[in-house]
Amino acid sequence: MEAVAVYLLIAVLCLLGFILSCLSLSGTWLVLAATGLATWFYWPEFPSIGTLVLFLVLCIAVELLEAFATVWGVQKRGGSKASGWAALGGGFLGMLLGGFIPVPILGSLIGMLLGSFGCAFWVEHTKMKNLDHATHVATGAVLARLGVIFLKVGVTLTMIIILALGMALG
Repeated sequence: MEAVAVYLLIAVLCLLGFILSCLSLSGTWLVLAATGLATWFYWPEFPSIGTLVLFLVLCIAVELLEAFATVWGVQKRGGSKASGWAALGGGFLGMLLGGFIPVPILGSLIGMLLGSFGCAFWVEHTKMKNLDHATHVATGAVLARLGVIFLKVGVTLTMIIILALGMALG
């Protein structure tokens, strides 16, 4: 009975991790927690400490890439560093305020994209006084945010697949 409960908890953590990653939140950490739980209960079988370390490195790498992706997306399109940081902060604020958008679950995602676009646009337009340039730069912020979402989902799914296959075959 205990084994069933552990497998169920691991599955729930992985599912929640996937959902959070789809919303651009840090779901990889929940998959790492599920892996830690599996390691604790099924030691010395799969997953091992090596799997935990690999997943920890992936979690940290995703977080670092996320922190710089929006700034990079803005600068790649000719925007300033200030616009990049404004897009990052605006995305976070938009994610929080997006919870008030009456679209279940997706409100935060919509808010994050609007916040990133709006803040990058505002800073760049205030600086350059060029509507087309500001729109071009702000679009870079949104595209970078979307790229990070795809990255998070891909890494989270990869971690889940490795964990599931390793446990099933181990």
